[in-house]
Amino acid sequence: MADRIRHHRHHDPSPGMLPVPHGPETGDEHEHYPRAEGDLTTDHERAIFAYLTHPDDCYTPDGTYWADLPLRKRITFINESQTTEAKAELESIKSMMKESPLSPLSWYFRNAVLPGAGLGLEGYVLFSIGNLEPLFSSTWPQCWSKAGTECSHNWVASVTYLEVIGIMVGQLAVGVIGDWIGRRWGLIQDAAIMFVGLLMITASWGLDLNGWVICYAWSLFFYGFGVGGEYPITATSSMENAVGAGKLSTREDRLHRGRKVTMAFLMQGWGQLINQVLLIILLLAFHHGSGDPPYSAKTVQWTFRLSFFIPAIGTAWLVYYRTFKMPHAGRQLAAAKKKSNVTGYDVDSLKMACTYFGGRLLATAGGWFCNDVFFYGNKLFQSQFIAVISNNPKSVMTTWTWNLVNVVVSLAGYYLASLLIDNKFYGRKMMQQVGFLMCFIMFVVPAFHYYYYTSPMGVRSFQAMYFLSSFFNQFGPNSVTFLVAGEVFPTPIRASAHGFSACIGKAGALLASVLYNYIDTQTKFYVVPWFGLAGMILTWVFLPDTTGLDLKEQERRWEYIRAGRSDGYHGIAIHPIHLSMWERLMGVGKHYDPEQDLKQKIDDMRDEWAGKERMRLNKEIGGEPAGTEDLEEEDDWNEAVHHYFRNTTANEKLKSQARGGTSVGTGTSSGAVSDSDNGRLNEKAVNDSPTPSGESSGHD
Repeated sequence: MADRIRHHRHHDPSPGMLPVPHGPETGDEHEHYPRAEGDLTTDHERAIFAYLTHPDDCYTPDGTYWADLPLRKRITFINESQTTEAKAELESIKSMMKESPLSPLSWYFRNAVLPGAGLGLEGYVLFSIGNLEPLFSSTWPQCWSKAGTECSHNWVASVTYLEVIGIMVGQLAVGVIGDWIGRRWGLIQDAAIMFVGLLMITASWGLDLNGWVICYAWSLFFYGFGVGGEYPITATSSMENAVGAGKLSTREDRLHRGRKVTMAFLMQGWGQLINQVLLIILLLAFHHGSGDPPYSAKTVQWTFRLSFFIPAIGTAWLVYYRTFKMPHAGRQLAAAKKKSNVTGYDVDSLKMACTYFGGRLLATAGGWFCNDVFFYGNKLFQSQFIAVISNNPKSVMTTWTWNLVNVVVSLAGYYLASLLIDNKFYGRKMMQQVGFLMCFIMFVVPAFHYYYYTSPMGVRSFQAMYFLSSFFNQFGPNSVTFLVAGEVFPTPIRASAHGFSACIGKAGALLASVLYNYIDTQTKFYVVPWFGLAGMILTWVFLPDTTGLDLKEQERRWEYIRAGRSDGYHGIAIHPIHLSMWERLMGVGKHYDPEQDLKQKIDDMRDEWAGKERMRLNKEIGGEPAGTEDLEEEDDWNEAVHHYFRNTTANEKLKSQARGGTSVGTGTSSGAVSDSDNGRLNEKAVNDSPTPSGESSGHD
């Protein structure tokens, strides 16, 4: 045993070992890890843990967080960081193109198209309803016009209402299912429901027109349930997969998490575009190359049914992909539940989230409500807008052509949002505020000068404002609300919070669809702008800015809250820049302390290491069930970190037990080490590592 101790005492430096302040390691040092009186961490500890506690994309070389820098230095740091990352990405694209010119497209397909496929199908079908309505009205005026006599007006109106209500029910229900049963089940379930719903819509029929309308409306309700579930499930799974299976913290997460989620969300815009293009092609094909009325019932039937059958094929493939190709979609949620010893739905987390994050819930739900009044309001009075600027407003093809232009403008907004949503100078909160403000201006100006802007003299300005409102709606609240409704909440209730926020948002769409049936076009312009102003104020007061914030820090803070020690957290998740004005007024950020937090981070990692070591030891003696390693959170600790913990954890635990206290960490199950386990850890530390004092431990 003495030879064994000497062997470890004179070890060769491990590859990749971080240099320490007193010079490079030679293998002859004794690892005392001294702690000066009153000093929270030694320089040696800072050097070992720097790459974990102070990543260079967030901290300066001296360990200062970017948001703590003076303005001029902050601008310099952010510019240099973003420039370095942009160059690295360009080099990566060049390397990919050298291997294969199509490899960037393959990367985009994997990272944007596949995660957002459900939302793409949702956008396709959701907006197809509005696109088809003028075609139905032109072909069956006896049913779809206000003067129609063959159909119940209530059932015709229910086509829109039932679709929106189905979406709202799906958002709430699948949000809970996603946090209860898991993300993967929610993804599979949504795709299956949408597939069956599309078949129902395609095959909808009735003995008369009214019977067909009823069948069509309930089919949309069923499909809407699956569509609604796509919101919380796609947002949370995209966000959690952005950092890799099981990992909470990576450079990709900190710098590009928003882009990852937004790229999935913008597939909604592509769904709208593909739907509009396909409808135009189908109408021209079945109407002898013309898009002008009158339209035969046969033409409309073929156009309508094929437009829904084609996405059904894509949805069937989506069911297959999510079932067999996404086995780890819920891994991060499973790890979070394991830490909290929760097997079903985490009701305690839901109660705590309402207590600690009530302001955030008001911001995400209220902001989404205001946005959907704008978003669906824009779609609902689109026909009036087109009637003003078009020479042939009765032609469905004219309506669809103008709508196609509007969708292209919206897509430009989606992509610009994806580009700037992670920019620390602009980011989420500013983007949403500016978007709401611009939508307010674009609606309030024509509201009070309506007759001028609808006249031939002002119609071009009116057209510009309409398109700008579409652009800033996507380059603003429509993209941001989808991201932050999940991002600002902890993992155990993330899907529920997102689903609730989205449901309240759809209530805004429902309000718009009902209200606009009873007021004229100019009154709509009088009503709508104030929702933009309200959304901007809600965002300014209650929404925190999570741009650049490490998701792992939010989870660390949540562990302290779960342990009943919310005031004991001192990290960057409560930095004033990452808190809302309301939270700052409530004093949430008063405990922010970088030095104290650094000590806590090391102790929290020590607890996590000890917990994993305990599990490993239990497995060695057959006390741990097989397969649990699949739920463990992966780490990227190098050998220096493991070596440090092997040398210090047992002694720290002994000191803590001798004082009758507990570890400095959160006290969660991941860091809990029993007395018997601690004894085995002490023995392992002595047998497998160099003794801190460099003397014989007494075990031969």
